[in-house]
Amino acid sequence: MRKFGFAALGTAVVLGLAACSGGGAGSGEDPTEDGGGEAPAAEDVLVGVSMPTQTSERWIQDGEAVEAGLSDLGYEVDLQFANDDIPTQSQQIDQMITQGADVLIIAAIDGTALTGQLEAAAAADIPVISYDRLIRDSENVDFYVTFDNFQVGVEQATSLLVGLGVLNADGSEGDAAGPFNVELFAGSLDDNNAHFFWNGAMSVLQPYLDDGTLVVPSGQTDIEQAAILRWQQETAQRRMEDLLTAAYSDGTELHGVLAPYDGLSRGIITALQGVGMGPGLTEGLPVVTGQDAEIASVKLIQDDVQFSTIFKDTRLLAEQAIVAAEAFLAGEEPEANDTESYDNGVLVVPSYLLEVEVVTADNITEALVDTGYWTQEEIDAGVAD
Repeated sequence: MRKFGFAALGTAVVLGLAACSGGGAGSGEDPTEDGGGEAPAAEDVLVGVSMPTQTSERWIQDGEAVEAGLSDLGYEVDLQFANDDIPTQSQQIDQMITQGADVLIIAAIDGTALTGQLEAAAAADIPVISYDRLIRDSENVDFYVTFDNFQVGVEQATSLLVGLGVLNADGSEGDAAGPFNVELFAGSLDDNNAHFFWNGAMSVLQPYLDDGTLVVPSGQTDIEQAAILRWQQETAQRRMEDLLTAAYSDGTELHGVLAPYDGLSRGIITALQGVGMGPGLTEGLPVVTGQDAEIASVKLIQDDVQFSTIFKDTRLLAEQAIVAAEAFLAGEEPEANDTESYDNGVLVVPSYLLEVEVVTADNITEALVDTGYWTQEEIDAGVAD
């Protein structure tokens, strides 16, 4: 597994990590300029970091990046992975609170399942930073760091249309008129992000569905029908196999699949290859989207198997979580750049949103290699060092 040190991000990142004023990731603002509070000595601070699973490459990277950044600053870090088991995550967070954590950074498995833990954290005056996945139905969520999740869905849908030729890469109208047969996949319904991804994607796709440019032969156009519990690759593969049997066994051609995560994309592609689709075969693969720039999927994109992914630089997300943690430790409020979008059912949680980037075969080098996220050797092998 690759190391996720922050040095490769440059001096701006180091300055951002040092800030305790809550400035944006890599901002390099001087915390003394606004008369902020004084943070406790680093060696006296324990930060609890709760990640949902180690079955996804992405979450391993996030956990390691947050831990490395905090440890470099001298903090004690309790990093735990819950293996997609809600009771395990609840127990791990309980233990962090009991052990005297000063800040909690939590990427929830189920955004509605941690109310009791957050109440205990609030009673102990422990700030809670919701990491990437919004924790819902609690007034005790102090801050949220994430990417612009609605825009993720917009970009996924747009890349699907580009792959089909309906749009050009610059967003202008393409030459292809359709109709194109597509199928839609969504993430796990207990993950708040899945709804943002879906809503963003449908904001782009719905007009093309309405005018007949896009057709969903299975008829499954609701998020409840498209959802994949726990984002499991195997579940996505089974659903794609079922769709192929039900709607395509008569020779109907499938042109594209909206997939919101690379793990799902690989499951979908496996199902498609299982019925004889793929490069060099009689029938090529449809356009398949993705998310997270996982190394196995980046190789598939390079090999013209998967069409696109959404690159979310988790180094910057980890950095922003650390900036927010330092703000709380100094008695400050982290700086938010969105105070309207993320209503968790009880309150609108102040948030810091990071930008995303579409990656196709045309910009792998620029987006992922030149930025140091993956090496070309890793991409060629499809495996992280």
